Amino acid sequence: MSEKGPVYLTAEGLQKLNDNLHFLKTKERSRISAAIAEAREKGDLSENAEYDAAKDEQGHLEARIAKLEESISAARIVDESHIDPSKAYVLSNVTVKNTATSAKQTFKLVAAEEASFAEGKISVTSPIGKGLLGKSVGDKVAIQIPSGKVEFEILSIDR
Repeated sequence: MSEKGPVYLTAEGLQKLNDNLHFLKTKERSRISAAIAEAREKGDLSENAEYDAAKDEQGHLEARIAKLEESISAARIVDESHIDPSKAYVLSNVTVKNTATSAKQTFKLVAAEEASFAEGKISVTSPIGKGLLGKSVGDKVAIQIPSGKVEFEILSIDR
């Protein structure tokens, strides 16, 4: 299990992690091994920048693989039928209104591994995600974000 505890994912999110892990272990490892072999053939390794770069890339790849494996081993599939629909939890679509600007936004609360701001998916470990967790429609929450404090009113929660 992850040192940080369980990683709550959707079945789709877990599949994406498994697909990414498979790609890294098969295609990327092979590509980097070939780059190391090619650089090794160019002679003196102590002065070979291509070799050093390929070895660095290999180290980064192995770290990414280890992190994915840890997340997958700690994964717990979220069963939506056991979640209180009146409160914001993982997999909730939460529509909020910024009380200062009256701007409305909808966020889908997901695990960090599934977060994608472009898709409106925010991590439950992000400042906004943490601030919304467990809240109900009508609640007002003040959340400290990097650019300052923002206050939201929760307008709706959907699954």
